[in-house]
Order: sequence, then structure tokens, then C-alpha cells
Amino acid sequence: MTDPRQPVTEVVEAEGHLIDSQLMNAMFDTVVRHDGAFDVLEFRIGRTNDEPSFVSMRVTAPGAPALDSLLAELVTLGCRVARAEDAHTVPADRDGCAPEDFYSTTNHQTSVRLAGQWVTVERQRMDAAIVVDGARAVCRKLREIRKGDAIVCGVHGIKIVPEFQARDRLGFAFMTNEISSERRVEVGVARIADMMRAAKQAGDRIAFVAGPVVVHTGGGSYFCDLIRSGYVDVLLAGNALAVHDVEQALYGTSLGVDLETGRAIEGGHRHHMRAINAIYRAGGLRKAVESGVLKSGVMYECIKRNVDFVLAGSIRDDGPLPDTVMNLVEAQDRYTASLQGVKLVLVLSTMLHGIGVGNMLPAWVRLVCVDINPAVVTKLADRGSSQTIGIVTDVGGFLHHLAGALKRP
Repeated sequence: MTDPRQPVTEVVEAEGHLIDSQLMNAMFDTVVRHDGAFDVLEFRIGRTNDEPSFVSMRVTAPGAPALDSLLAELVTLGCRVARAEDAHTVPADRDGCAPEDFYSTTNHQTSVRLAGQWVTVERQRMDAAIVVDGARAVCRKLREIRKGDAIVCGVHGIKIVPEFQARDRLGFAFMTNEISSERRVEVGVARIADMMRAAKQAGDRIAFVAGPVVVHTGGGSYFCDLIRSGYVDVLLAGNALAVHDVEQALYGTSLGVDLETGRAIEGGHRHHMRAINAIYRAGGLRKAVESGVLKSGVMYECIKRNVDFVLAGSIRDDGPLPDTVMNLVEAQDRYTASLQGVKLVLVLSTMLHGIGVGNMLPAWVRLVCVDINPAVVTKLADRGSSQTIGIVTDVGGFLHHLAGALKRP
């Protein structure tokens, strides 16, 4: 019987900006953390900013299970098994279930080796399986798997390319991934405004993921400016944003608080329910706009400007509005569909919706998170969306500055 602790080895390779992104250190640390050892067989350092580095190393682990675990983690860092093997696939035995050792994807660009050729995986996102269909490979959520689908298993024949942290990545190196409330908001806003202008000039789509705080903090009017200026292609939000936006449009309050004076209005606590009732009576948000019931606000501007929006509900929603998608799976699917072709996403004070959207995005989609609570920004980055840029500030003030910056040449 083979000793499960018998040392086993494998040769892995990696290529890219390994030093700039500190991936070399991460690879070495990963080997040591798994009680393994590494032996660098070849190392070529890039001689310029653009030239990639290359490393080949033999890794040793105390037994086959330990090696499998080590290789799985090294692959997520950009390593690939050096042996020229096609990806191993196993047919799914039932709908909605993958084989035990299926490869769980990251949000980084991934390729699988099929018939000796590297094939780029489509619909890249984290927390999915890879299904091979002829010469194609596609990311699918577990619930999308059907019996008989060829599911990629193990780590052989898989290659990922991490989004390397370049010295001035996306013109945003002034912030890196650190979260701080001590930087001047105007500096961050100016860079984001430049990114939005560049996206529009390139014909790219921009998505906003917004919480009701946008309305509470008085940022709704500035957000409307962005919509009218053509900087919002997709709006993803919960029921609350739309309800409070409608309340503000109909009654001038948000949760019963007058946004002009900051004072609670007598009887104002009933305004949000009256707002929901008014939209129901009109037959939904679009019909409320068409009939003249709703004449201003974020939702009004989205409808008038044909901006794609999805409202995803939760268990705590009042009403909810007839436009709100209360089926969780349907809401996720509609979010995912709306994000196709989006190259820049701004998350405004909404932790759960922000994390959800982050999970749906490939790592090369730029993600900006604005929240008064630094823990929210940190959590989004920690959940795997390492491309997140964080600005810690009041979202109403942020939108005020952003709308102003985009009006300036």
C-alpha cells in the first residue's frame, strides 16, 4: 500500500509581472504554508516594465492529497502544471450538481487546454464551474449545470492570468488598494471622472450599484445629472432605493425626513408607504412616468433616458414595488445579464448588492466602491474583488463632486 505521506512532486510554471505584483512571494509562501518545498529550476526576470518574467519550479508536498491542495492554490496565483495535459472533464451525473473535484473558478482570465490548444473560458466570473462544449469552455453557476455536461475537474490543463498590479494601473496607482478616509476626496473624484470620460469615449458601458443612502444624503439630484449626461448605462439596486426616490419625488422626504431642512415631517413616517401605493395604483414605475404621476427623481430619469435598471428585492422590503424582482435566482440572472459589456462599475453605499455584483464581474472590469464605512470597502476587496478601488466618504458629497467634475472640461 502506498504511504499517503510519501513525498510527491510536480513542476509548475508561471509567467507575467511576477515581481511587480508580488506573486513570486505569494507562491513561495503558499508552498511553505502547505508544508511543502520548492526548487526554482529557471527564472527569467523581465528587463523592462512591459516584458514579463518567467519562473519554473519543482514543488514537493507530503503526499498526493497535500500536493493536490497546494496545486489548487498555486493555480489561482497564476501557476500552471508544466506537463502538457488537456483539461480533465467528468460528465455531471445530475442537474445542478458538479463532480466532487470540479474546478471552482476565480474572476481572473482563465484558459483550459483542449485538444492541445489553450481555449479562453467565456463568461468569466468567480465561484462557477467550467463546462466544455465542443471547442468552447464556459463558466456556469452550479444551478445552470445539466446532467451530462462535461465539467472541468482538477487543476491540470488550467491556466489563469491574474490582473497584475501595474505601477500606474488604470491611472489609479495614487490610491492602490488601500482604504483610507484621509485622502482628499476631490483627488479621487477627478480620477474617477477621467475614467468615466475615457469609458464613454471608448464606447464602453458604465454601471452603478446604488443603495438608498444616495437619496438620504441628498445625492439623488446629482445622480440624476449623471444620468442626463449619459454616464449611467445600467442601474442595479434594491427596492429601497426606488421607494425612497419616489417618496422624495412625491413628498420631498426620505423616510419621512425633509431633505431640504433635515427635519422629520409630522406624519412623514407614512410617506414611503404612500409612495409604494401610488406606484401600485399607477401600475408600476414606467406607467407612473407615462401617466405623469412620477415627474422627477432617479427612477424617472432612468425611464425617460432608457437606462437599463434592475431592482432586486429582499425579505425586509415594504411593498415591494411591482417592478422589484423578488425571485432571488431571477434577480441574480438579470443582474448578470445587465453587466455584460460593462467595463466600469461604481458601487455607492450598498454592501450586499456591491459584493453580489463583485462576484459576477471578471477581474478586468474596474470597480470603484464609495462608502462612509471603510469596513464595507475592505469587505468587497476581501471577497475576491481585488480590483476594487475604495473611497471612504459620504456618498452624497461624492456625487456632488463627481457631477461637478464631469461638467468641467
